[in-house]
Amino acid sequence: MSTYLLEIGTEELPAELAESVISQLELNVNNDLNSSQIKFSEIRVTTTPRRIALTIEGLSLFSEDNIAERKGPPVSQAFHDGKPTNAAIGFARRYDLSPEKLEIRETPKGLFVFAKLIEKGKPVASLLADYLPVWISKIQGRRFMRWGKGDFRFSRPIRWIVSLFDSEVLPFKISGCDPVIQIGNISRPHRLYGSTFQINNAKTYFDQLQDVGVIVDRSRRLSCINDLVLNHEINKKVKPDLTETLLNELTDLVESPLLLTGSFDESFLDLPPEVLSTVMKVHQRYIPLYKLNVEFDPLSLDSRNILFPSFLCISNGLFSAKENIILGNEKVLKARFSDASFFIKSDLLVNSSSRINKLKKVTFAEGLGSLYDRVNRIKWLTSLLTTKLKFDQSDIEKSLKVAYFSKHDLVSNMVDEFPELQGIMGSKYLLNEGESRDVCLGVLEHYKPKGTSDSLPSNNLGNAVSLAERFELILSIFVKGERPSGSSDPYALRRAANGILLILWNKTWQLNINEIINDSLIHWKQLFPSLSFDISCLSRELREFFRQRIVSLLEEKNIDFDIIQAIAGDTTSTSRLLDDPTDFDFRASLLMDMRKNNTLNLLQAVVTRASKLAAKSSISKDVIDPLLVIDKSLFEKDCEIQMFNVLEKLKPLSISGDRLKYKLLADELFLSAEVLSRFFDGEDSVMVMTDDINLRNNRLNLLTILRNQSLVIADFGKLS
Repeated sequence: MSTYLLEIGTEELPAELAESVISQLELNVNNDLNSSQIKFSEIRVTTTPRRIALTIEGLSLFSEDNIAERKGPPVSQAFHDGKPTNAAIGFARRYDLSPEKLEIRETPKGLFVFAKLIEKGKPVASLLADYLPVWISKIQGRRFMRWGKGDFRFSRPIRWIVSLFDSEVLPFKISGCDPVIQIGNISRPHRLYGSTFQINNAKTYFDQLQDVGVIVDRSRRLSCINDLVLNHEINKKVKPDLTETLLNELTDLVESPLLLTGSFDESFLDLPPEVLSTVMKVHQRYIPLYKLNVEFDPLSLDSRNILFPSFLCISNGLFSAKENIILGNEKVLKARFSDASFFIKSDLLVNSSSRINKLKKVTFAEGLGSLYDRVNRIKWLTSLLTTKLKFDQSDIEKSLKVAYFSKHDLVSNMVDEFPELQGIMGSKYLLNEGESRDVCLGVLEHYKPKGTSDSLPSNNLGNAVSLAERFELILSIFVKGERPSGSSDPYALRRAANGILLILWNKTWQLNINEIINDSLIHWKQLFPSLSFDISCLSRELREFFRQRIVSLLEEKNIDFDIIQAIAGDTTSTSRLLDDPTDFDFRASLLMDMRKNNTLNLLQAVVTRASKLAAKSSISKDVIDPLLVIDKSLFEKDCEIQMFNVLEKLKPLSISGDRLKYKLLADELFLSAEVLSRFFDGEDSVMVMTDDINLRNNRLNLLTILRNQSLVIADFGKLS
């Protein structure tokens, strides 16, 4: 078996491209090899900052033979007295066969002749030569470029290509490159190891690159960097802040990782930890060193009890040059920290309130006014939400203050230079001015959650303003006439709606989203008289948008889809769903627990049977009191009395919106399942659809009340 090697040598590739290239090449190569019936054992794609490498192992020299067959005339027409007729001869000639090569087979319509066609496999090398330019041209990514006078596009200029089938060069051509790329067996080592060298064989590629300072295998480099950081010998009380994002980025920035330790002046520890960390991680790709077992205060104004005045750096240089590399990195970091210190000092000369007016000069979105206007809309929504959520007056006033200061740091020098610190700097500036911690924490955390896996605000003020900010974004963009569609969601409206639901579910808050939408759209109509929109139409769109988000989030929580459908009810209306989304989440989780505990099936069977017969009743679904529609004097059997007693017991538990009673109702329904079953199947069972109209209606009413009481939890008939 043979091995093929393709190495695409380039100028330094952007780190963000690496993982995308690997998945693209693996998919395209696998599809084409299989479609051409080329046998192989493994496809391996990897990248470094200067090269993309593909190896295909276990290759056969030829593709598989392609065997096909064609059906001919019936045997009765193809042969006469054992000799081929003109029909057989003509059929055989069509496929370049002699009549003796034809096969006779039994079919449902009788005996027919068949021609077996064998297309011999093609040389794999020639097939690869055709595929290679296509595979390279199919690699896509952001900001692809042309170079020289050519029109070929790639992430960065291609400087060399190695193409080896075992030890033989497999030539092919890429059109449109300037200068023309030479296809051969000449590769380049680590930049500090010389100019060029020859790859002897595709099988020795990784070992040869290792000898010239390049760890080609991306997963090996990632593990190497991770091990270097975790096993560094600075101090056992140190916790390196190596996130998954930073680890991946470092992996795609170096070909031969070298761990270095640098330091900075302790005076910079007077800066907030988020500032130091952001400069080190985001701007310089350094690894900050935190102190172990120290409780982190998110409002801390300095880093003296949080960070060490040192950092780790992953270099692509030689060990012999490490001293110069460290000095260079320390010099750059000092300049960055000095800039940050200057920005903070200049920001502190201006109080937070005076920054609010500067928001008037910053446009939020076309047609939606300035950031100052947006803050006022957030304040209005905060007032509405905190009133609906029954906050006490003190917390309402504090929430409004959080909303007022929520965006003031967007016009600060620090956030202008480091946008990642929005909210963080605003909260610290307020604390420095003597504002209360809970207000400052609310300003800091109102940006949360930034995704479904992010943490949520820790206090009610932050939660309230987080809700208001997300409602404001969704309402304003919908009013503006834009909608998320497919994978396009430039304003992250889906994420905003997810954040609203996650907060409500986490706090178990009862909030009527239908009312929020309707009240807000009336207010937005007054704010934007020039924007033409129909309130009732837009209200329906927004309700459907939130309904989709609720269903999507519950699916992400692994709630079975039939349970979601059962709780949504038998109507397309989103009324109850959005009247209290937390109620919906609570009931979904309850049914999932019942399914896991094997208590749902028995209950489901009884209620579903009752619901089918209850469909014949004229009683509305909101009637849950058996005394209103059932005449006990018409009972003929004990099972009717027992069922009535069950319904009486269930009545006080069948209150829609009372989450504390759902579990009690479900438990009582389960415990009563046997009694309810006897109504249908026991020795003492009754005929529901009896000829006596009064008895029939009375029994149907019993079943209808049972259905209505169970509908408080779900429509059990929709469960699988």
